[in-house]
Amino acid sequence: MIQNPILPGFNPDPSICRVGEDYYIATSTFEWFPGVQIHHSRDLVSWTLLTRPLTRASQLDMRGNPDSCGIWAPCLSYADGLFWLVYTDVKRYDGSFKDAHNYIVTAPAIEGPWSDPVYVNSSGFDPSLFHDEDGRKWFVNMQWNHRPESLFGVANSPAFDGILLQEWDAQAGTLTGPVHNIFAGSGLGLVEGPHLFKRNGFYYLTVAEGGTGYDHAVTMARSRAIEGPYTLHPNAHLISSKDAPQAALQRAGHGQYVETPDGEIYHTHLCGRPLPPHRRSALGRETALQKCVWGEDDWLYLTQGGMVPATEVEGPSFAPNAPPAERDREVVTRFDGETLPIDFQWLRTPFPDRIFSLTANPGHLRLYGRESIGSWFEQALVARRQQHHRVRVEVEIAFEPELYQQVAGLTHYYNRHKLHALGITRHERLGRCLTILSCPGDYPESRLTFPAGSGIAVPDGPLTLALEINGNGLQFFWRGAGMADFKAIGPELDASVISDEGGRGEHGSFTGAFLGVFAFDISGRAQPADVSRFVYRPLP
Repeated sequence: MIQNPILPGFNPDPSICRVGEDYYIATSTFEWFPGVQIHHSRDLVSWTLLTRPLTRASQLDMRGNPDSCGIWAPCLSYADGLFWLVYTDVKRYDGSFKDAHNYIVTAPAIEGPWSDPVYVNSSGFDPSLFHDEDGRKWFVNMQWNHRPESLFGVANSPAFDGILLQEWDAQAGTLTGPVHNIFAGSGLGLVEGPHLFKRNGFYYLTVAEGGTGYDHAVTMARSRAIEGPYTLHPNAHLISSKDAPQAALQRAGHGQYVETPDGEIYHTHLCGRPLPPHRRSALGRETALQKCVWGEDDWLYLTQGGMVPATEVEGPSFAPNAPPAERDREVVTRFDGETLPIDFQWLRTPFPDRIFSLTANPGHLRLYGRESIGSWFEQALVARRQQHHRVRVEVEIAFEPELYQQVAGLTHYYNRHKLHALGITRHERLGRCLTILSCPGDYPESRLTFPAGSGIAVPDGPLTLALEINGNGLQFFWRGAGMADFKAIGPELDASVISDEGGRGEHGSFTGAFLGVFAFDISGRAQPADVSRFVYRPLP
């Protein structure tokens, strides 16, 4: 059986691709670097994070990108002996404009090497590439309307101005021929996330609608001609939880169709698992998979009927041997290699040597204090996704600050307005000390606060910092060398604000909760911090 979500934690906008007996899912990474996560499976049940293809400055530079910008909705496909990856780099979020630039990279194997990008267009985000049976290729993306009457995400917002289609000339590396606006969406509105496939003489189009919050949906339409006109599915939507507020998987929408070698049908979608009482999705938007069937009317339907996604789904009958999923195991990371373990990412910059090193102090992750923990340009923050509602994290860190402008430690992080951090710093009266830095949510409550005040004095030498998250609550702890037990520091904090819905609400931001280590030095001296161990421990 397939247990949903198949990719827990921040893994939205899943594009699925099958090559032979191998399945790959590409998901959005927004401002986190390297760009685009690609997971692999042989049975649709067990998934392994395989690679992140956008690894260098020529492919992606997000310095200055606002929170929740960067890589939106990649599309992964395979044709002509190549993997094709289409992606958007969004440069603006608030206000009238998005400044969304679309690119294509290719590779002969999923692990690479991936090419430098070819620029395609900037008319809107969520691009997709369809390889037709006759060898022609078609590029689709939503069109963004910046004019004043289209703003602020109201229902049926005309800012989402339909799905554009244009032929892609792969040899010339350019779009060619007329631009067609092929689909305006259903009455739900906010049409985006297009994917095309062909079956029995029909071109099928699936799109995301309703915004990426609780009205989200996968909408389906079809046409005999690729340029349209497209006719809506009898139910309009294939997958949605918008009318099922008690369903375990909420915010269901934005996914892609795939067939197994035996012709069984599945469809990915993003989802959220909100916690009461605030109805906040603490783990962000995750990836799920639904089994589908073709009706006698040549329309696709969920196997269980209706539109509401299931948490448990029958796996394919054709499934090569694959290792079982280990979703709840403790992961102990010791930074004794020369590359960062794949679970971890950093923010925005394609020049990681400026913010961390795995060779400067062998056996340690050395963080170089750069800009503040709220910077959009160059901050030393290395983190992994939170994938469980109850979890404990412990890190061993050595840091000798010389002044209060130098801080390093452990953080529960979403973006510059939504974070909790336990930091080692220096205070004029206390000397070397521990304190808590917290931002309780997006505007207007975005000012940095200090729930433990000036903090507490701590002994010399490395410290072990810890946090425990129990649903909506977070508690920090610390332990010095020679201490038998951890000591709590500060009050229990609200972990639920480290979520999409925290602060401005479900459409205010779109990433997910991370757990990581950070260092900043706003004096400009780049004071280093050394991390020797990072433990991620799911709790019962």
